[in-house]
Parts: sequence; structure tokens; C-alpha cells
Amino acid sequence: MTALAERHVLQFCHGYDGPFLDCARQYASLFAGKGYRVTTVFLTGAADPQVAAGCASDEVLFLEFSSKAIRGLKLGAIRELRRIAASRRFSFCIAHRFKPIYIALLATRLPVIGVHHAFGDYQRRTRQLFANLFSKRLSLLGVSDAVRDDMRQCLPKWPAERIQTLYNRIDIDALQASLVPAAQARQALGLDAKAWIVGNVGRLHPDKDQATLLRGFAQALPALPAGARLAVLGTGRLEHALKAQAEALGIAAQVDFLGQVPDARRYFSAFDVFALSSDHEPFGMVLLEAMVAGVPLLATACGGAKEVVEGVGILFPLGDAERLAQGLQHLAELDQAQRQACAERMLERLRERFSDTAVRETFWHLPQVVELTGQA
Repeated sequence: MTALAERHVLQFCHGYDGPFLDCARQYASLFAGKGYRVTTVFLTGAADPQVAAGCASDEVLFLEFSSKAIRGLKLGAIRELRRIAASRRFSFCIAHRFKPIYIALLATRLPVIGVHHAFGDYQRRTRQLFANLFSKRLSLLGVSDAVRDDMRQCLPKWPAERIQTLYNRIDIDALQASLVPAAQARQALGLDAKAWIVGNVGRLHPDKDQATLLRGFAQALPALPAGARLAVLGTGRLEHALKAQAEALGIAAQVDFLGQVPDARRYFSAFDVFALSSDHEPFGMVLLEAMVAGVPLLATACGGAKEVVEGVGILFPLGDAERLAQGLQHLAELDQAQRQACAERMLERLRERFSDTAVRETFWHLPQVVELTGQA
């Protein structure tokens, strides 16, 4: 066995809730065929063989810390990761989100590629100081150009090549194979089999701005196909307020709040349009999932969503219910041939920019990766 084949990569994740299990899979799969063995470590979350099987990793370890245990100095987590790092021949670490980056830098002497999935992670002065202290070992990736640019603004003295973009991506073929056909998807979700349906998936939280979506849908409703409905999948602290808003707008009978739907992306074929009204979405994995299902897109023209949708869907200004309504009306007028052409453009975009294959090619040409591995 060659020395290269014996090299290990440490992937350190905060947890596996929500989209983060697939994030672990995405990054582990970058090393397939490159002579590296990937050890994925989860800081929080109970050990779960199904999670381990979904990581595309050679080894999966669960530290099982509680949220309370990783507040403050996180000494226990630092000790555990130091023990793991000493037991294997790691070349470098990929750490997702700030806490794992912090722990990895203090627990090891490894170069760390920090992946950031949100805005504002380096707005705090203390985090800026920490990043600058470890700048020789730390390089950063944002999941969109918008997140990358936010970090560059917060760390203005860093060379641009130390803060790059690596898009989230999707296993197109696997998701296509798992999609539930439209009629069965509607039946499973309890949706009208014949209605024209606008779908939205996400937490019921101010960041997702479903309040603007409700206003836009209400404005558009008279011009939409008869019996049009809005289906909202997700739970959160705004559920009561959003239902009250739908009542006040006179559209409660046309809005279905479906709650949390496990593996919701399998049911996107139920929608005629997918609308994302989020306030500065860092990326928007749900957009990729809708694209795989061939569902026309409507999204806010800000954050990472703009980078995904521009050229293949309709964008509207953040919080602009009138423009959102206009977008819904336009998409309702698409005929079958136009919908098919739209689906083909989206699939082409996915394969060119957001597939595992496309992003793997980008990863191995990133300056910090070339520096660490000598491969390109």
C-alpha cells in the first residue's frame, strides 16, 4: 500500500440533524478514488447505525455530547477529539460550523478547512480574533458566494484564496430514483389531486418569511387556476401566527399547513410551483430538491438562493409580496412544453454546478486543497 493510500481525512460535524447528514455525505464523497480514508466524527447526537451508513465514510464516530456539554470552553470535546486525532494518521480536518472548527483547532495541530453554512459566523469580534490567531492553519469555505463574501468582509486582512466557495450539491440520480410520483405524492400529503399547488418547505421561522408568501399568494389567487392552493411543509414557532395571518387574509381555506413531513423531498412532485421566500437564505438545498423534481422555481433575489435560481427560475425582491404574486401568475400560465423546457434547464444547471461530480472537480482545484494534498 502506498503512503498516499494510507492517508486519513478527519471530518468533524456538529450533528446530523436536518440537512447536515447529507452535508457529511457530500464531503466524504469528495475523496472517493483519491487514496484517502475518511473518518467522520459527530459532536452531538446519539450513535445511530443508519446515520453511519448514510455518511459515505470509511469510519463514523459519535461523541454524543449534549448541547449543554459543549457550551463554554468545551474541554471534554477537545480531549475526545485530541484522542481520536492521535490514534490515526490524519492529513487534515474538514470541520462544519464554528464550534467544530474551534474544537478542531484547539484539539489538534492539523490544518483545518472550515465550512460555513450560514451568514454572520465571523461578525463577532471574538471569533474574528480566534480566526486570525489560527490563520496559518485555517482556511474557510462558504456554501455560496454570498456566504463567502460575508466572511471576506468580516476578515478583510485574509487573502481571498483562503476564503472560497464550495456549493452544496445533490445526488441527482439517487433523489430522482426516490421521488414519489405526483399522484401518489399528493395522496400521501393529503392534497387535492386536481388543484394547482404552490409548495413551500421550511421551518416556520422569521428567516423563512412565509408571511410574505401568504400575502403574495393572497394577491395572486384571483388570477391563479380555480382551486389553487398553497401547501406549507414544516413546523416552528410562527405556526399560530401564520395560520392567523391566513385567516385575516381570507385564504385559510386555500392554505394547507402540513407540519413536519419526514423525507419531504421525496414528495416535491406534488407541487406545480415551488416558492422560497426566505430572508437571505445562505444556500437553499430545498431549491436543488425542487429542481430534481422538475418543479418551476420562485425565490427571493438575495443570499445564496439567487445563485441557484438565476437563469432557471423567477426571482423577486425580498419581502415584495406584489412581485411574488406576479411570479406566481406567470408560472401558472406555463404550458406543458414550457414546463418541460424549464425542467430540462434546471437539470442541466444541476449537473453543471450542483452535482457531486461537478463540485468534486471544483474541490480538488481549490487553492487550499491543492496546497494540502498536492492533487488537482
